[in-house]
Amino acid sequence: RPRNEARRHDLQGEIKDTAWKQIAESGAATLSLRAVARELNIAAPSIYTYYPSRDDLVTALIVDAYNSLADALAASVENHPAEQFSERLFTLGWAYRQWAVTYLQRYLLIFGTPIPNYHAPDDITMPAAERAMVPLIEVIQAIFSAGRLRVERFAPLTPRLESMLKIWQAAAGGIHPEILYLAQIFWSRMHGLVMLEITNQIPSYFDDPAELFRRELNTILIQYL
Repeated sequence: RPRNEARRHDLQGEIKDTAWKQIAESGAATLSLRAVARELNIAAPSIYTYYPSRDDLVTALIVDAYNSLADALAASVENHPAEQFSERLFTLGWAYRQWAVTYLQRYLLIFGTPIPNYHAPDDITMPAAERAMVPLIEVIQAIFSAGRLRVERFAPLTPRLESMLKIWQAAAGGIHPEILYLAQIFWSRMHGLVMLEITNQIPSYFDDPAELFRRELNTILIQYL
């Protein structure tokens, strides 16, 4: 018989933990509320109280993953003096990779292959996704304000790219477009190497992919600071 759900102090947390376990074992596309209920030995309607559908549970997991990433990035630089620009930017990049390889399923859920027939609700997931970008944008903004960002090394903005950056600028509270541009480029370069590593696409000659990542981080610092 299912255990008395009233005695379970954190059933919602247990549901999420079990969902992550299922995702790790068979992928997000196969996630099932009924399978989660069976694993927890509870009646399926108990899950529907928290998550009326599988998509609601997936959305909650995506938000948790983004918030976990945001917390890890913010914590990585909180003890670095504000004027240590290179160290802070390097630390952020390194923390990004560490979080990805530590929480592989969370990383793949938010950045990997889309789940068939699932569409993330922007009003719920976008605030968490934007929060994950805040530590990076804040560090680049400090570098820019100190006159240390080498914007003269950037290629000229095309009118189309400039218009897109200005839309982001308006949504981001007036942050300079070049700060937003570099935040996107920095993230893209880190993300590319991380995805190659965790999907085993890096040639086997590189038995320590972290060293590739380390050099790329330092190359970015040389290019832009």
